[in-house]
Amino acid sequence: VTIFFSDIVGFTTIAASCTPLQVVEMLNNLYVCFDTRIESYDVYKVETIGDAYMVVSGLPERNGEKHADEIAKMSLDLVAAVRQVAIPHMPKERLQLRSGIHTGKSDTWQESCPCVAGVVGYKMPRYCLFGDTVNTASRMESTSLPQKIHISSATYTALMIDDAYEIELRGEIEVKGKGKMKTYWLLGNKNYSVQN
Repeated sequence: VTIFFSDIVGFTTIAASCTPLQVVEMLNNLYVCFDTRIESYDVYKVETIGDAYMVVSGLPERNGEKHADEIAKMSLDLVAAVRQVAIPHMPKERLQLRSGIHTGKSDTWQESCPCVAGVVGYKMPRYCLFGDTVNTASRMESTSLPQKIHISSATYTALMIDDAYEIELRGEIEVKGKGKMKTYWLLGNKNYSVQN
């Protein structure tokens, strides 16, 4: 599976400058935009928590080796789309996304699984993802920069199979709980342009 996380740059500051209803309106505009966009890809929206948006490919239905490609194309689309989402009370400002992607893989079920998924609870049952793949994807997002897509070396390897992506080495960074990790910036797709 490949997991995508994003959040809004400076969300706390933006939210502090508006009414509660304006926060709801802004997030609703953003998520309606994103939810509409992701329908074009073989992905599953896991959840939103405040301004955080989590999407997976390869679950709940397997899609072979397509998951990294589907998430990569979707992330390029969302980073472009967020520029069009207006902040209702700040019409001249535009939202900026910080995003991260990680690909987890297990060759056999007997190995320790990097991602486990299942439905939990019965009052408000939720399809949840757990495991190292989720944690690493979240770390890619939290160490990313505005309007950048930060990817792990595992995602880099998965995307380089087709040689369809423009990717730039970020270098080694310190990642909480993981130590030093070699990471990259996903810049674009050579064969696929995002539609505005």
